[in-house]
Amino acid sequence: MTYTIEKVATLIGARRYGDNDANIGFILTDSRSLCFPEETLFFALKSERNDGHNYIPELYRRGVRNFVVERVPKGYASDYPEANFLKVVGTLEALQRLAERHRDEFNIPIVGITGSNGKTMVKEWLYQLLSPQLYVTRSPRSYNSQIGVPLSVWLMNEQTQVGIFEAGISQPGEMLALRDIIQPTIAVLTNLGAAHQENFASMEDKCREKLILFHDAETIVYNGDDELVNKVVQEHEYHGEKLYWSQKDKHAPFFVKSIEKKESMTTVTYIYKGGEENWYSLPFIDDASVMNSIICAVVALHLGVTADNLDERMQNLEPVAMRLEVKEGQHGCTLINDSYNSDINSLDIALDFMNRRPDHQGRRRTLILSDIYQSGMDPADLYQEVSNLAHKRGVMKFIGIGPDLYAQADQIQIAEKFFFRDCNQFIHSEVFRSLRDE
Repeated sequence: MTYTIEKVATLIGARRYGDNDANIGFILTDSRSLCFPEETLFFALKSERNDGHNYIPELYRRGVRNFVVERVPKGYASDYPEANFLKVVGTLEALQRLAERHRDEFNIPIVGITGSNGKTMVKEWLYQLLSPQLYVTRSPRSYNSQIGVPLSVWLMNEQTQVGIFEAGISQPGEMLALRDIIQPTIAVLTNLGAAHQENFASMEDKCREKLILFHDAETIVYNGDDELVNKVVQEHEYHGEKLYWSQKDKHAPFFVKSIEKKESMTTVTYIYKGGEENWYSLPFIDDASVMNSIICAVVALHLGVTADNLDERMQNLEPVAMRLEVKEGQHGCTLINDSYNSDINSLDIALDFMNRRPDHQGRRRTLILSDIYQSGMDPADLYQEVSNLAHKRGVMKFIGIGPDLYAQADQIQIAEKFFFRDCNQFIHSEVFRSLRDE
């Protein structure tokens, strides 16, 4: 879809400088990502470290002719004779406003996904489950921020039949803008964890902020067994369909009757909306993947995927890159890469995943961990909890990297442990060179 520059100026309430005709099909916030300059609209975003206005001369030389700015360059008529400058009070707010108006053009199912963990996995798996029968537009990678969400929503076009977008927050007041941009018809909460907890007074406050996404959604999907989430949902008196799942409540819209784990696959038996008993199998056995599959099943069934197709597609689910990614390393080592997340809940998920892998027998379980930020916990308490978790999950060797872990070495009660101030020190150490069969 394209918009004339006149239409864009109206949608974002901008004052226009320059009178050149233009059609806008692409929006850009990072000059390194430029592909189609003639149809690109560049938003000169400002941050603590950078100012997009500084890249206007370079982008003009590369063919960009349309810019959203907070200040118009001096001598714009002579220095940029072919350009249009749309002046606004705030470029970020203008970006969000344009995406919001673009979203208004679509009367289709839109899935908005929030939660402390699992957003990207649920989004990618929903794409795999729905794309055989529907044209799906989804967030690229983990575009779930105040900038990433509008860039994602802008990707919808005339072919889009379903939109799937993540909404990530790190502090109070952020979800309202994301909700207005996504305007989900189906709002999903994956789970609540400790990520960014230091910015919220309580877990309940964080839950309330995340559930702002639920406001005005036609259908809300959440874990009915989570007492805190249930409490906040009831407080807000949502009028839409409550499509929750439960392992305890037989009358739940999606009742999980059983979860059977085998060596390399899991079978989930369920009853959907009081119908007949059905099941699906997936090629994962860790708890996080199973819980995320349940969320995906609820949404997929709601959007018309049959039980038979759900089972067939679940069996072919592929792992999401950067999330519990397994790689064969050197010297007989297997690497489980979970660097995408860094909090206690994610660590527990990753260690559980390691424990359940069939190839861990006879090999030492080694945890390499960097400093955990934004936990909201006292460092001593945080790393004592890390130690307890590692011990519970059978970690035999602990390698800590970073100044915080180095300072809290005494809190880690694992017999074989090593600490380094930074990655470079670790890579050049004998500990690194001696990793074998782990």
